[in-house]
Amino acid sequence: MSIYINKDTRVITQGITGKTGQFHTEKCIEYANGKNCFVAGVNPKKAGEKIFDVPIFATVKDAAKETGATVSVIYVPPAGAAAAIWEAVEADLDLAICITEGIPVRDMLEVRNRMKQKEAAGGKKTLLLGPNCPGLITPDEIKIGIMPGHIHKKGRVGVVSRSGTLTYEAVAQLTELGIGQSSAVGIGGDPINGLKHIDVMKAFNDDPETDAVIMIGEIGGPDEAEAARWCKDNMKKPIVGFIAGVTAPAGKRMGHAGALISGGEDTAEAKLAVMEECGFTVTRNPSEMGRLLKGLL
Repeated sequence: MSIYINKDTRVITQGITGKTGQFHTEKCIEYANGKNCFVAGVNPKKAGEKIFDVPIFATVKDAAKETGATVSVIYVPPAGAAAAIWEAVEADLDLAICITEGIPVRDMLEVRNRMKQKEAAGGKKTLLLGPNCPGLITPDEIKIGIMPGHIHKKGRVGVVSRSGTLTYEAVAQLTELGIGQSSAVGIGGDPINGLKHIDVMKAFNDDPETDAVIMIGEIGGPDEAEAARWCKDNMKKPIVGFIAGVTAPAGKRMGHAGALISGGEDTAEAKLAVMEECGFTVTRNPSEMGRLLKGLL
Protein backbone atom coordinates (compact mmCIF):
# COMPACT_ATOMS: atom_id res chain seq x y z
CA MET A 1 0.00 0.00 0.00
CA SER A 2 1.12 3.56 -0.60
CA ILE A 3 -0.34 7.03 -0.93
CA TYR A 4 -1.24 8.69 -4.25
CA ILE A 5 0.87 6.43 -6.53
CA ASN A 6 1.85 2.78 -6.87
CA LYS A 7 3.30 0.31 -9.40
CA ASP A 8 0.07 0.43 -11.45
CA THR A 9 0.04 4.23 -11.85
CA ARG A 10 0.27 5.45 -15.45
CA VAL A 11 2.17 8.70 -15.96
CA ILE A 12 2.40 11.43 -18.61
CA THR A 13 5.53 13.64 -18.74
CA GLN A 14 4.76 17.24 -19.77
CA GLY A 15 7.99 18.72 -21.14
CA ILE A 16 9.51 15.29 -21.84
CA THR A 17 11.69 16.57 -24.70
CA GLY A 18 13.38 19.36 -22.72
CA LYS A 19 16.77 18.77 -21.11
CA THR A 20 15.43 18.39 -17.55
CA GLY A 21 12.37 16.41 -18.61
CA GLN A 22 14.50 13.97 -20.61
CA PHE A 23 17.07 13.46 -17.88
CA HIS A 24 14.61 12.76 -15.07
CA THR A 25 12.11 10.78 -17.16
CA GLU A 26 14.91 8.41 -18.13
CA LYS A 27 15.89 7.98 -14.46
CA CYS A 28 12.24 7.36 -13.48
CA ILE A 29 11.81 4.78 -16.26
CA GLU A 30 14.91 2.97 -14.98
CA TYR A 31 13.59 2.85 -11.40
CA ALA A 32 11.50 -0.16 -10.27
CA ASN A 33 8.34 -0.49 -12.43
CA GLY A 34 9.02 2.78 -14.30
CA LYS A 35 9.14 1.18 -17.73
CA ASN A 36 5.46 0.20 -17.40
CA CYS A 37 4.43 3.37 -15.56
CA PHE A 38 5.72 6.11 -17.89
CA VAL A 39 3.43 5.75 -20.88
CA ALA A 40 3.27 9.17 -22.61
CA GLY A 41 4.99 12.47 -23.20
CA VAL A 42 3.54 15.78 -24.33
CA ASN A 43 5.02 18.25 -26.81
CA PRO A 44 2.69 19.77 -29.44
CA LYS A 45 5.58 20.15 -31.93
CA LYS A 46 6.75 16.53 -31.67
CA ALA A 47 3.46 14.62 -31.59
CA GLY A 48 3.77 11.21 -33.21
CA GLU A 49 7.46 10.85 -32.33
CA LYS A 50 8.90 8.69 -29.54
CA ILE A 51 11.56 9.23 -26.88
CA PHE A 52 12.88 6.37 -24.67
CA ASP A 53 10.24 4.33 -26.54
CA VAL A 54 7.56 6.57 -24.95
CA PRO A 55 5.05 8.01 -27.46
CA ILE A 56 4.69 11.80 -27.61
CA PHE A 57 1.26 13.42 -27.93
CA ALA A 58 0.14 16.94 -28.83
CA THR A 59 -1.96 17.44 -25.67
CA VAL A 60 -2.42 15.96 -22.21
CA LYS A 61 -6.01 15.12 -23.13
CA ASP A 62 -4.86 13.04 -26.12
CA ALA A 63 -2.19 11.32 -24.04
CA ALA A 64 -4.65 10.43 -21.28
CA LYS A 65 -7.25 9.18 -23.74
CA GLU A 66 -4.81 6.98 -25.63
CA THR A 67 -2.90 5.53 -22.67
CA GLY A 68 -5.31 5.65 -19.71
CA ALA A 69 -2.78 7.71 -17.73
CA THR A 70 -4.15 9.44 -14.60
CA VAL A 71 -1.06 11.31 -13.36
CA SER A 72 1.21 13.87 -15.02
CA VAL A 73 4.62 15.26 -14.08
CA ILE A 74 5.53 18.73 -15.31
CA TYR A 75 9.05 19.85 -16.33
CA VAL A 76 7.87 22.85 -18.34
CA PRO A 77 9.91 26.11 -17.96
CA PRO A 78 8.46 28.70 -15.52
CA ALA A 79 6.76 30.89 -18.15
CA GLY A 80 4.56 28.02 -19.40
CA ALA A 81 4.32 25.86 -16.29
CA ALA A 82 1.05 27.25 -14.89
CA ALA A 83 -0.60 26.68 -18.29
CA ALA A 84 0.77 23.11 -18.22
CA ILE A 85 -0.81 22.57 -14.77
CA TRP A 86 -4.12 23.85 -16.11
CA GLU A 87 -3.88 21.54 -19.12
CA ALA A 88 -3.52 18.56 -16.75
CA VAL A 89 -6.50 19.79 -14.71
CA GLU A 90 -8.62 20.27 -17.84
CA ALA A 91 -7.78 16.70 -18.89
CA ASP A 92 -9.38 15.52 -15.59
CA LEU A 93 -6.25 13.76 -14.32
CA ASP A 94 -6.18 12.51 -10.71
CA LEU A 95 -2.85 14.14 -9.87
CA ALA A 96 -0.49 16.69 -11.43
CA ILE A 97 3.06 16.94 -10.05
CA CYS A 98 4.85 20.18 -10.90
CA ILE A 99 8.64 20.12 -10.47
CA THR A 100 9.23 23.56 -12.03
CA GLU A 101 10.74 26.24 -9.82
CA GLY A 102 10.24 29.98 -10.32
CA ILE A 103 6.64 30.09 -11.60
CA PRO A 104 5.34 33.67 -11.18
CA VAL A 105 3.05 33.93 -8.14
CA ARG A 106 0.38 35.65 -10.21
CA ASP A 107 0.26 32.69 -12.62
CA MET A 108 -0.17 30.29 -9.70
CA LEU A 109 -2.93 32.44 -8.18
CA GLU A 110 -4.77 32.37 -11.47
CA VAL A 111 -4.46 28.61 -11.98
CA ARG A 112 -5.47 27.87 -8.38
CA ASN A 113 -8.57 30.05 -8.72
CA ARG A 114 -9.52 28.29 -11.96
CA MET A 115 -9.08 24.93 -10.24
CA LYS A 116 -11.40 26.05 -7.44
CA GLN A 117 -13.98 27.34 -9.94
CA LYS A 118 -13.91 24.06 -11.85
CA GLU A 119 -14.51 22.11 -8.63
CA ALA A 120 -17.25 24.49 -7.48
CA ALA A 121 -19.03 23.91 -10.80
CA GLY A 122 -19.03 20.17 -10.12
CA GLY A 123 -15.96 19.33 -12.21
CA LYS A 124 -13.41 16.67 -11.27
CA LYS A 125 -10.89 17.64 -8.60
CA THR A 126 -7.30 17.18 -9.76
CA LEU A 127 -4.78 17.08 -6.92
CA LEU A 128 -1.68 19.22 -7.43
CA LEU A 129 1.71 18.45 -5.88
CA GLY A 130 4.15 21.38 -6.03
CA PRO A 131 5.22 23.51 -7.82
CA ASN A 132 8.92 23.74 -6.89
CA CYS A 133 8.91 20.23 -5.45
CA PRO A 134 10.98 17.05 -5.91
CA GLY A 135 7.90 14.89 -6.51
CA LEU A 136 7.02 11.66 -4.70
CA ILE A 137 8.08 8.05 -4.54
CA THR A 138 6.72 4.71 -3.42
CA PRO A 139 9.94 2.74 -2.97
CA ASP A 140 10.51 -0.33 -5.16
CA GLU A 141 7.34 0.53 -7.14
CA ILE A 142 7.51 3.95 -8.80
CA LYS A 143 9.21 7.32 -8.53
CA ILE A 144 7.85 10.46 -10.15
CA GLY A 145 10.22 13.39 -9.90
CA ILE A 146 13.84 14.20 -9.24
CA MET A 147 14.69 12.36 -6.01
CA PRO A 148 17.58 9.86 -6.02
CA GLY A 149 15.96 6.42 -6.16
CA HIS A 150 18.83 4.45 -4.63
CA ILE A 151 18.50 5.94 -1.11
CA HIS A 152 14.95 4.63 -0.71
CA LYS A 153 13.91 1.31 0.78
CA LYS A 154 10.45 -0.25 0.89
CA GLY A 155 8.86 -0.15 4.32
CA ARG A 156 6.26 1.39 6.61
CA VAL A 157 7.35 4.95 7.47
CA GLY A 158 5.92 7.97 5.65
CA VAL A 159 7.96 11.12 4.94
CA VAL A 160 6.49 14.51 4.01
CA SER A 161 8.57 17.64 3.58
CA ARG A 162 8.53 21.16 2.17
CA SER A 163 12.26 20.94 1.49
CA GLY A 164 13.51 18.63 -1.26
CA THR A 165 16.98 18.02 0.18
CA LEU A 166 15.63 17.41 3.68
CA THR A 167 13.25 14.80 2.22
CA TYR A 168 16.30 12.93 0.93
CA GLU A 169 18.11 13.46 4.24
CA ALA A 170 15.26 11.91 6.27
CA VAL A 171 14.92 9.01 3.83
CA ALA A 172 18.68 8.30 3.80
CA GLN A 173 18.78 8.29 7.62
CA LEU A 174 15.88 5.84 7.79
CA THR A 175 17.38 3.54 5.14
CA GLU A 176 20.74 3.56 6.94
CA LEU A 177 18.97 2.41 10.11
CA GLY A 178 17.28 -0.39 8.14
CA ILE A 179 13.88 1.35 8.23
CA GLY A 180 11.96 1.41 4.93
CA GLN A 181 9.45 3.99 3.67
CA SER A 182 5.84 3.54 2.51
CA SER A 183 5.93 6.77 0.46
CA ALA A 184 7.99 9.97 0.55
CA VAL A 185 6.31 13.19 -0.61
CA GLY A 186 7.98 16.55 -1.30
CA ILE A 187 5.26 19.22 -1.28
CA GLY A 188 7.50 22.07 -2.45
CA GLY A 189 8.38 25.43 -1.02
CA ASP A 190 6.32 27.89 -3.04
CA PRO A 191 3.81 30.16 -1.25
CA ILE A 192 0.96 29.04 -3.54
CA ASN A 193 1.03 25.29 -3.95
CA GLY A 194 -1.25 22.30 -4.09
CA LEU A 195 -1.20 19.57 -1.45
CA LYS A 196 -0.30 20.83 2.03
CA HIS A 197 1.19 18.99 5.02
CA ILE A 198 -2.32 18.40 6.37
CA ASP A 199 -3.48 16.66 3.16
CA VAL A 200 -0.49 14.31 3.12
CA MET A 201 -0.80 13.58 6.86
CA LYS A 202 -4.46 12.63 6.31
CA ALA A 203 -3.38 10.25 3.53
CA PHE A 204 -0.70 8.66 5.74
CA ASN A 205 -3.18 8.37 8.62
CA ASP A 206 -5.61 6.50 6.35
CA ASP A 207 -2.91 4.22 4.91
CA PRO A 208 -2.95 0.88 6.78
CA GLU A 209 0.64 0.23 5.72
CA THR A 210 2.16 3.41 7.18
CA ASP A 211 3.07 3.01 10.87
CA ALA A 212 4.77 6.35 11.59
CA VAL A 213 5.64 9.63 9.84
CA ILE A 214 8.46 12.17 9.67
CA MET A 215 7.02 15.63 8.94
CA ILE A 216 9.48 18.32 7.88
CA GLY A 217 8.54 21.97 7.56
CA GLU A 218 10.14 25.36 7.06
CA ILE A 219 9.72 28.86 8.35
CA GLY A 220 6.93 30.91 6.77
CA GLY A 221 3.18 30.36 6.51
CA PRO A 222 0.72 28.57 8.83
CA ASP A 223 0.67 25.14 7.16
CA GLU A 224 2.74 23.13 9.63
CA ALA A 225 0.83 24.47 12.64
CA GLU A 226 -2.51 23.66 10.96
CA ALA A 227 -1.33 20.13 10.17
CA ALA A 228 -0.06 19.62 13.74
CA ARG A 229 -3.42 20.64 15.23
CA TRP A 230 -5.23 18.26 12.91
CA CYS A 231 -2.82 15.47 13.89
CA LYS A 232 -3.40 16.11 17.59
CA ASP A 233 -7.13 15.44 17.15
CA ASN A 234 -6.99 12.72 14.49
CA MET A 235 -3.62 11.07 13.96
CA LYS A 236 -3.16 7.68 15.57
CA LYS A 237 0.48 7.21 14.49
CA PRO A 238 3.73 8.52 16.03
CA ILE A 239 5.28 11.55 14.30
CA VAL A 240 8.75 13.07 14.32
CA GLY A 241 8.73 16.77 13.46
CA PHE A 242 11.48 19.09 12.27
CA ILE A 243 11.33 22.74 11.11
CA ALA A 244 14.18 24.20 9.04
CA GLY A 245 15.22 27.79 9.66
CA VAL A 246 15.61 28.11 13.45
CA THR A 247 18.32 30.74 13.00
CA ALA A 248 16.61 32.70 10.20
CA PRO A 249 16.07 36.43 10.86
CA ALA A 250 12.46 37.70 10.74
CA GLY A 251 11.32 39.50 7.57
CA LYS A 252 14.03 37.99 5.38
CA ARG A 253 13.19 35.65 2.52
CA MET A 254 15.12 32.39 2.84
CA GLY A 255 15.63 30.29 -0.29
CA HIS A 256 12.14 29.01 -0.94
CA ALA A 257 9.64 31.66 -1.91
CA GLY A 258 7.30 30.42 0.83
CA ALA A 259 9.95 30.71 3.53
CA LEU A 260 9.37 34.28 4.68
CA ILE A 261 8.76 34.95 8.35
CA SER A 262 6.25 37.70 8.88
CA GLY A 263 6.15 37.19 12.64
CA GLY A 264 3.82 35.27 14.91
CA GLU A 265 3.25 31.59 14.25
CA ASP A 266 5.45 31.22 11.20
CA THR A 267 8.86 31.23 12.91
CA ALA A 268 10.62 27.91 13.39
CA GLU A 269 10.41 28.13 17.19
CA ALA A 270 6.69 28.89 17.11
CA LYS A 271 6.01 25.96 14.77
CA LEU A 272 8.15 23.57 16.84
CA ALA A 273 6.25 24.68 19.97
CA VAL A 274 2.90 23.93 18.29
CA MET A 275 4.16 20.53 17.12
CA GLU A 276 5.33 19.71 20.65
CA GLU A 277 2.00 20.75 22.12
CA CYS A 278 0.29 18.47 19.61
CA GLY A 279 2.24 15.38 20.66
CA PHE A 280 4.97 15.30 18.00
CA THR A 281 8.48 14.18 18.93
CA VAL A 282 10.36 17.26 17.71
CA THR A 283 14.03 17.83 17.05
CA ARG A 284 16.00 20.99 16.32
CA ASN A 285 18.78 18.89 14.79
CA PRO A 286 18.04 17.41 11.35
CA SER A 287 20.61 14.63 11.84
CA GLU A 288 18.43 13.16 14.62
CA MET A 289 15.26 12.56 12.57
CA GLY A 290 15.85 8.91 11.72
CA ARG A 291 17.16 7.94 15.16
CA LEU A 292 14.21 9.57 16.92
CA LEU A 293 11.74 7.81 14.65
CA LYS A 294 13.41 4.45 15.27
CA GLY A 295 12.84 5.04 19.00
CA LEU A 296 9.10 5.48 18.41
CA LEU A 297 8.58 2.21 16.52
